[in-house]
Amino acid sequence: MLHSKKVLVTGGAGYIGSHTVVALSQAGYEPIILDNFSNSSATVIAALEDILGKPIKYYQKDCCDIKAVREVFVKESIDGIIHFAASKAVGESVEKPLQYYDNNINSLLVILKLVKEFGVNHLVFSSSCTIYGQPEKIPVTEETVSQPAASPYGNTKKICEDILKDVVVSKAGVKIVSLRYFNPIGAHSSSKIGELPIGTPGNLIPYLTQVAAGLRDKLTVFGHDYNTIDGTCVRDYIHVTDLSDAHVKALQFLERDQTTDLYDVFNLGTGAGTSVMEIINSFEGITGITLNYALGDRRPGDIEQIYASVDKARSALRWQASLGINEALMDAWNWQKSLTNGYE
Repeated sequence: MLHSKKVLVTGGAGYIGSHTVVALSQAGYEPIILDNFSNSSATVIAALEDILGKPIKYYQKDCCDIKAVREVFVKESIDGIIHFAASKAVGESVEKPLQYYDNNINSLLVILKLVKEFGVNHLVFSSSCTIYGQPEKIPVTEETVSQPAASPYGNTKKICEDILKDVVVSKAGVKIVSLRYFNPIGAHSSSKIGELPIGTPGNLIPYLTQVAAGLRDKLTVFGHDYNTIDGTCVRDYIHVTDLSDAHVKALQFLERDQTTDLYDVFNLGTGAGTSVMEIINSFEGITGITLNYALGDRRPGDIEQIYASVDKARSALRWQASLGINEALMDAWNWQKSLTNGYE
């Protein structure tokens, strides 16, 4: 390889994006971050450079601003794109649907217009298991029929996938993979990067670790009367490091493929479901900390239970998750402890 392939990582300072930047760099790619830092921190750049021992190229621009993003395409000779940039909290999307439709769909349209303009033909899209809604049967496979999305966030991912399919059908000369994540948790083993929610966390694990650290009073378990093992919601929790590795494998899959137009989707999970109470019990077991939690009402937009069938990713992407719940929870807790001042 004469030069490292340049991969534009939109939202590359975010939670999954930052871990993927590490995985890309360690696999021999040159990641270039595009992020407006609206839901991340510029301090992540220094942390990434610390982990990798070298400078990381980044541009502070809004993915919805085509003029600004075009400048990056003009300046850099981009070989592939991993598109993370999006608003991502299910609960917030119920409260602010227009913000979610505006940001998540327009940012993808900008990227697709520039992909066409500059002839970039490899794109990995950050999708979500929320597009399945509440499935009639679990585990869900990539062929599982999508139910109506339970939230505007889930619906934006569904719409974005439809747009991507239409682009490939139009023979645009682009190969695209959508990765449907289940529930990413954990942090890099160095404790230098991890999940850094701004304001009140919308996800279970950062809220839980903030309660354990004494930054929040108590954890509310949303719903305890579901038809599950213990009445609480069941999810497929995947370590963010495993998830980031899958993005590298997805790019390599696109590079191996001999066609000119391709659209494919893959579930990324562990293949096992874990309830909220099981998470709480595991965390208490491995840390020795007793969590202050209370059982509360169900939350709008939440589904009862979901976990993945991951056979397709295993065979086509040559990838599977290797880290378990306890490792993910310990890494998340070590990351929380490294944040001496808590969350701003």
